[in-house]
Amino acid sequence: EVQLVESGGGLVQAGGSLRLSCTASGFTFERYAIGWFRQAPGKEREGVSCFSKGRTSTSYADSVKGRFTISSDNTKNTVYLQMNSLKPEDTAVYYCAAQSWCGATLIVGSWGQGTQVTVSS
Repeated sequence: EVQLVESGGGLVQAGGSLRLSCTASGFTFERYAIGWFRQAPGKEREGVSCFSKGRTSTSYADSVKGRFTISSDNTKNTVYLQMNSLKPEDTAVYYCAAQSWCGATLIVGSWGQGTQVTVSS
């Protein structure tokens, strides 16, 4: 069973940093792309960043380019999202999910609990 668990969220002031972790189990880690998503109150879930299967390429939403960096530790089956220069509009619940490819409509498995990121102004 594909499972991913997010952690690392918290409360931070604008301009601060956080690093989120997404630890995977139940599948060969590099078999799937791993995407980070977020959902702010009253808004639809949106893609933030993605690491391709095989971890050969990355992609970012325009709103986070230059501020967020996705990385992975294959020995730990973990994908990270380093978030710098945080803005109040980054406030959301952040989720990670396995996908057949970055940008795929569907995810593999189900959504986890997510981790709350709150950026105060």
